[in-house]
Amino acid sequence: MDRVRGGCPVFRIWHCLACLAAGLAVTAGAGWAQQPRTSGQSASLDAVRRGFAAPPEDARPMMRWWWFGPAVEPDELARELRTMQAGGIGGVEIQPVYPLALDDPQTGFRNLPFLSPEFLRMVSYAAKTGQSLGMRVSITLGSGWPYGGAWVPVTEASSDLRVAATAAPEGDDSVAAPALENGEQLLAAFLAAGTPEHYDAEHAQQLAAGGQQSAAGGGSWRIHLPAGLTGDHVVLFFISSRTGQQVKRAAAGAEGFVIDHFSAQAVQDHLKNVAAPLVAAFGDHPPYSVFSDSLEVYGADWTPDFLTQFRRRRGYDLTPYLPELAAGTDERAADLRYDWARTLTELIDENYLAAINAWARAHHTEFRSQSYGVPAVTLSSNQRVDLPEGEGSQWHGPFSYTRWVTSASHLYGRPVTSSETWTWLHSPPFRATPLDMKAEADTFFLQGINQLMGHGWPYSPPSAGDPGWSFYAAAVFNNHNPWWMAMPDVTRYLARMSWLLRQGKPANDIAVLLPEADAQARFRPALPGADAEGQSSVSDQMAELLGPDLVAAILDAGYNFDFIDAEAIDRVGIHYPILVLPHAERLGLAAYRKIEAYAREGGVVIAVGHAPERAPGLLESERDTPAVEQISRRMFAAGTKNTRLVDSASSLGAALHSFLQPDVALSPAAPEVGFIHRKLLDADIWFLANTDNQAHSFTATFRTHRRAAEWWDVSSGTIAGAGSGPSLAMTLAPYESRVVVFADHAPEEKHTPAAAEFAPIDLSHDWNVTFDRSGASETMQTLHSWADDAAGKYYSGTVTYVRTVQIPPAVAQAGHAMLDFGEGQPVPRTALHLAGTRTWYNAPVRDAAQVTVNGRLAGLVWHPPYTLDIGSLLHAGTNELKIVVANTAINELAGRSAPDYRLLWMRYGKRFAPQDMDHLEPLPSGLLGPLRIVPAEDKR
Repeated sequence: MDRVRGGCPVFRIWHCLACLAAGLAVTAGAGWAQQPRTSGQSASLDAVRRGFAAPPEDARPMMRWWWFGPAVEPDELARELRTMQAGGIGGVEIQPVYPLALDDPQTGFRNLPFLSPEFLRMVSYAAKTGQSLGMRVSITLGSGWPYGGAWVPVTEASSDLRVAATAAPEGDDSVAAPALENGEQLLAAFLAAGTPEHYDAEHAQQLAAGGQQSAAGGGSWRIHLPAGLTGDHVVLFFISSRTGQQVKRAAAGAEGFVIDHFSAQAVQDHLKNVAAPLVAAFGDHPPYSVFSDSLEVYGADWTPDFLTQFRRRRGYDLTPYLPELAAGTDERAADLRYDWARTLTELIDENYLAAINAWARAHHTEFRSQSYGVPAVTLSSNQRVDLPEGEGSQWHGPFSYTRWVTSASHLYGRPVTSSETWTWLHSPPFRATPLDMKAEADTFFLQGINQLMGHGWPYSPPSAGDPGWSFYAAAVFNNHNPWWMAMPDVTRYLARMSWLLRQGKPANDIAVLLPEADAQARFRPALPGADAEGQSSVSDQMAELLGPDLVAAILDAGYNFDFIDAEAIDRVGIHYPILVLPHAERLGLAAYRKIEAYAREGGVVIAVGHAPERAPGLLESERDTPAVEQISRRMFAAGTKNTRLVDSASSLGAALHSFLQPDVALSPAAPEVGFIHRKLLDADIWFLANTDNQAHSFTATFRTHRRAAEWWDVSSGTIAGAGSGPSLAMTLAPYESRVVVFADHAPEEKHTPAAAEFAPIDLSHDWNVTFDRSGASETMQTLHSWADDAAGKYYSGTVTYVRTVQIPPAVAQAGHAMLDFGEGQPVPRTALHLAGTRTWYNAPVRDAAQVTVNGRLAGLVWHPPYTLDIGSLLHAGTNELKIVVANTAINELAGRSAPDYRLLWMRYGKRFAPQDMDHLEPLPSGLLGPLRIVPAEDKR
């Protein structure tokens, strides 16, 4: 796979020959020209056509491979890898997690301690076996998440700033200092007017350490107070402390503190103690990548040498300002918090992300990281890793970690961006269907993802039987799943789409400036009492700061977009026709000057709500705020040509239309249909996906000067003419997707005679049905769910339907005859607050069907439209139809008692909790009917 090792070069803005006229829409060939931002973008349409038919194996989806315990054995490891490869899965990421069973000397079952010689031998065996099969083998540099474990001393554990407040009663000359635990250090103490709940932070007086601190009996410390205090006062103690967070979902032997991600020493020790032996187990063939899962270091906002680092980086001592940092309410407090947050970001960028990335390169692999959430990372933090990864399917807003990551890849030249895909998909485990897989994957494709990391594949020993083990927060995509027979078809679709979205370059029109400085100015430490919860995440505030409607306003207006931040503007510039500034109060002067220059050179700037008002940072605010205000006045003065100030997101679409024709305009509007656009040297590629449970018909008008339109079928790899653009009429079934390509010249097509009309043939009756696991057979007079019958209520697996059908000569000669399984039914969307996604649709096939006609495989049906062309396999007279249908494992699980984990949790602690496994009910299964053979024209 061709990957970019460094950042992309700085690009300049290129003008069009004709300047933008005020109020005049820019058409496709005019206006601002975008420069390439990633490598591998010179592919021609002919080359892409060839690759589309048979994409390379490195585009196949990978799977997170959970090793529970870890209790793994070589034979089962090898079997699972061979099964994955046969199912079209291109690789694995080994992630050791919590035990699911107790050691049993009688059977030989054993949980191998993490990093033990036996465990490392299993890593080595799995790596060699997977690589011999041509698969990519990656590994998490730890167990569970975040990084940490038994080897982490408290002095390298995740850190926070602890604030303790003690009332100072009138007449007392001292107060007891808080007891300090191992790993803690008292930074400073202050006296403030007020109570522990409410005090005057702006006028707090620092109490000197040393002379005013004395040891009392028993080793406790007291802080001396000034004489003559009257009224309510409080002593504030600021302590460099530890969060105490433990590794989540840890394997046996991997329990312990989460590391301090801001500490260079803690990170290097983790690499030495954990990463080095894991990578060494791969021998001469290093892993495809090494992985850092979700940061999720809750409350982490400090490190022991923070004050020293702060003074060096910000140019002043933070110590006197600690009370304002904690509880100040004015703009100076916000500036202090910005400086605090910015320093935290620099520390995690340098000591964690960049350091591990450099370590990975030195060990001939690459670092893949989920760099969002807590603590303190920004969008541009993703430039520090070679393989950024996102998660979250919220493509339509208001904010998504996935678009955060793909935006960084577009800005900094990362051609491959992965996503943790299908987390919590249609919970509980085993409930998800192939349609669920496709529907969620499409939402990731709409955001620019082009490598899927499935969540996931649970290792399951033979002793676990069927359906076997599962991870508490995930669907199951192994061959214990009854519908596994459809997996090769599903993975072909996913691989072909992933590969296609790596071709050319992204063609997003809009850059949305994230108000990261405003988020950093909102950072706060946890305080005692009602204000206990702190804030140390940039990305977790974005949905609120951007507002609920901004993303939808851009997408619904017919554009796609990337996020951008001030650091990216400083480093690589602005390479989009339009920049949107949403509700940004603070903006650094250097970045704002570049934005002003961008507007002078032809770029369009639209501010939503208000223009930036001040510079962030204690020193910068006083120095630079007047200049920021002047730029805002100049840029958004009445009559300026390339700028616009709109009052809210509801006005944004109209403003965008006044400057730039939509990339894709749908008539009538269909907000549930999304798109993404890639540009080749000689063609334009659009992927469209209906994310709704209803069909949508519309005319799509594409902004392109190319007129030869082609349909590229992602499932089959075939290409057909779609007529002449730029407007195409189309209907998308529920959760259906399409690829349309516009080129200068269409390829020559073989003439296909039009399909003939014939009367539909009803196949809804008289099927011989065999339950394959038990061998039991029956005649099903009318198609219905086998779970409606007592014998099939709790059956999970495959069922084979067989019958003969008399085909008239007119049908056999028709050219195309569609086996039509009927249309599904939308279901109401409920419980939207729960984690994960699902399709809101009852399919006519539950949940995948493999069709054989006269002994020849016709194909599989698992997503709308539920039709299959079987015309070429029919002949006049008697024909045999065989349809093998598979459901989910939920029916079998619904007939069982829930597992008892009491002894397991007594031994290891409660490291997981089964999700949504109570009150299971059997689900409809099989062919639900009606089933017909119809002419091709009737398929929609």
